[in-house]
Amino acid sequence: MSARYFNPYTDFGFKKLFGEEANKDLLIDFLNSMLPKQHSVKTLEFRNTEHLGILEADRRAVFDIFCQAASGERFVVEMQKAKQRYFKDRALFYISKTIVEQAVKGTDWDFKLAAVYLIAVLDFEYDAGEERRKLMRDVMLKDQDGDQFYDKLQFKFLQMPLFNKTESELETQQDKWLYFLKNLADFDSIPSILREPVFEKAFHTAELAAMSKEDRDKYEANLQVYRDNYAAMETARLEGEERGREIGRQEGEAKLQEERLAIVRKMLNRKRPIDEIAEDTGVDIDEIRNLAAHQ
Repeated sequence: MSARYFNPYTDFGFKKLFGEEANKDLLIDFLNSMLPKQHSVKTLEFRNTEHLGILEADRRAVFDIFCQAASGERFVVEMQKAKQRYFKDRALFYISKTIVEQAVKGTDWDFKLAAVYLIAVLDFEYDAGEERRKLMRDVMLKDQDGDQFYDKLQFKFLQMPLFNKTESELETQQDKWLYFLKNLADFDSIPSILREPVFEKAFHTAELAAMSKEDRDKYEANLQVYRDNYAAMETARLEGEERGREIGRQEGEAKLQEERLAIVRKMLNRKRPIDEIAEDTGVDIDEIRNLAAHQ
């Protein structure tokens, strides 16, 4: 059966939902489900998603969605589809642009900054260790005792594969948004718990049959890229697991061989005949003779 709604993990889908002027209310509701009350958003404006550094030679930072609340807070909203080697460095680099651009030029400035948030929706598990796996990593500057030092710079990393709540388990608006994003491409109708105006609008926005031919063509091309990237990542993951198993097998065989040779040395010290040692241990007789020559 063909899908009724688009995949929000595609660039097209994510920006269609949250990056268009007509859907500001969706973005505001999504942001407010993630933010503390003191930084809740009532109105916002989209900013240019391409930011340049102070110097011409600086690297560019290109965001999925960059917006600013009427009260000054800046929000960078990203959909990340693949794990990157310097993921934390990249996040810090991106967010630093939104801090530097606040400098007031040509007048005295007291360095007062507006709050900056990076909200990253991750289509992969970032935490490697089982004991460290968290659906949301809520990161801010803290001191050595874990007390908050500065609340105007915050990172929120959502590891979507770790969100496993069912419809009956949804409690908060944040739960509902994560459930919507995680399952949108598989829905064939609107779940009863999401039958409220903001989500009904989101479902209508995501409905493939309501798209223009131009948008449908863009989405299909984007979806193919997403699928190709997913297939490439899965292949790399499986090959990595296979290499890991092979390395484990080789290390296991090497350890077993070391243990066998230790037994051979003990037998040689007890003056056991070489042919008997070879038969009892399975170690090659020439290797035993070599060990005997260096005892």
